[in-house]
Amino acid sequence: MADETKISPCQSVKSSCKFHWRGKLSVIVPLVTLPILVHGYVHTASEYKCLYLLVNMAIFWITECIPLYLTSMLPIVFLPLFGILDSNTVCRLYFSENLVMFLSGIFIALAIEYSNLHHRIALGTILLVGCGPRRLFFGLLMVTCFISMWISNSASTAMMCPIVKAILSEMAAQNIFDVFMTQEEEYVEEGDPPHPSMIAIGFYIGVAYASTIGGIGTLIGTGTNLTFKGLYDTRFPHIKEKVDFSSFMMYSLPFASILNVIILYFTMQITHMGLWRPNSMVGQQIKRGSMNKAVLKELLQERYRELGRWTCHEIQVGVVFICMILLLFFQSPGFMKGWSDLLNAKHIGGATPICLSVLLLFALPTQYAFFRYCCQTPPFTGRAMDACLSWAYLQRNTPWGLCFLLGGGFALAEGSKVSGMAKMLGDSLSFITGMPLMACVAFTIVVSLICTCVTANVAICNILIPVFSEMAVTIKVHPLMLTLPAALAISTSFHLPVSTPPNAIVCGYANIKTKYLAVAGIIPTISSFILIFVNAISWGQVVYPTINQFPSSQYLEK
Repeated sequence: MADETKISPCQSVKSSCKFHWRGKLSVIVPLVTLPILVHGYVHTASEYKCLYLLVNMAIFWITECIPLYLTSMLPIVFLPLFGILDSNTVCRLYFSENLVMFLSGIFIALAIEYSNLHHRIALGTILLVGCGPRRLFFGLLMVTCFISMWISNSASTAMMCPIVKAILSEMAAQNIFDVFMTQEEEYVEEGDPPHPSMIAIGFYIGVAYASTIGGIGTLIGTGTNLTFKGLYDTRFPHIKEKVDFSSFMMYSLPFASILNVIILYFTMQITHMGLWRPNSMVGQQIKRGSMNKAVLKELLQERYRELGRWTCHEIQVGVVFICMILLLFFQSPGFMKGWSDLLNAKHIGGATPICLSVLLLFALPTQYAFFRYCCQTPPFTGRAMDACLSWAYLQRNTPWGLCFLLGGGFALAEGSKVSGMAKMLGDSLSFITGMPLMACVAFTIVVSLICTCVTANVAICNILIPVFSEMAVTIKVHPLMLTLPAALAISTSFHLPVSTPPNAIVCGYANIKTKYLAVAGIIPTISSFILIFVNAISWGQVVYPTINQFPSSQYLEK
């Protein structure tokens, strides 16, 4: 009996590799890349020591053989050991201004969720736009895009998925259009959930893509944008062309966000909702849905009525949120003197107004019932008042690990700069010196789009932006000309569930197979490339008028 349960050595090795590949990879990779470190010590070359760390971190980030956040802590150990940076300098980068700005932005997003304001904004906007399938789809994309400009892409996608599901369920109940594929269209094993139809896939994927596109629109829209700002500020601390909230928003919002989401709407209408194909089965179903839009409007109105009247909590969060946006935009807008210029104080970064907003939310109560006691006689009943933002809720829902991910990137970038590794890699790309400027910009965008398909955006940003910065210095091009379009391209992940959390959320929530996501992402990727490229060579030069001029040497000092 014991002999029957034995397995061959080949099967044993195969089983071991299948279940324990992460542990094996975490040991094999440092050993295989060890010659890089040996070369660094033999030739006393710090750049190769840092390259050894970069290669290992890049492989660990891509494969996730150890957790992303644990990988991000490696610079704390190895940069001092390799003699590149001291521990105090490295650890300080794990709580820089950009990280505080990132954390505060998450806190504001959690305050919006805590007050339930995001549901009111979503449903109100959709009702305003209209309830026919095409108008409804447009409303879903626009409201998702807007919300993801201010809260994380993951949160905005997760918020919209139940709304999409409720809409599609009502469509199926009224027999307006098919929400699931038949077994002939997509075979599903017995017991597995049914696969959504092409129209349903369009709704879910459209929300995920709109969330990704919206995140590009503002500096706090996604961690990648703040990572780029931190890397750029670290490498070029004295450069004239600063990346602040207002300039970044003016640069990215018109083309990369607004125009991109409009193009996304039309392309998804063509590919998934039968636009210009009225005789197709999908086109006829959408037409039937337009004729029954009153049913859907009633459903959404009922959902909106369930929210009740505006609460004091929602109003206060909304007012603080709007004030924060105004403070960020008019801090130093460029076309006029900002409030930070008028104060004539020390340099005020973006973290200051966002932190002020967070502190206000912790200080303001959700309602002011205690004023009633002013007109009454004692004794008064004791009652605890909730604040507009709860520390327990914040502590429970904040992705603290992202702080280490961003901080690790900043530390690695600083180590790359100090050791000379980034310059060495930038010089290795000097073969594009003879290429036209537009070809150089296209090159960085394409590389970013390809790399971001297979791993986390922030990790890829930490790897590519320092290299592109040194490449710009080598070929004598303004750093923003190459790095800012690349940073936007890194966020446009449309092909795989692992590329970005919104893709993973909709695939898991709606049981969408990867092949449908990969095909749907082809046109959005192409349109994003074109828009980011055109933006860099046209509108970007309006926002940053001196971007065509290579900065003088004193502005490029490290």
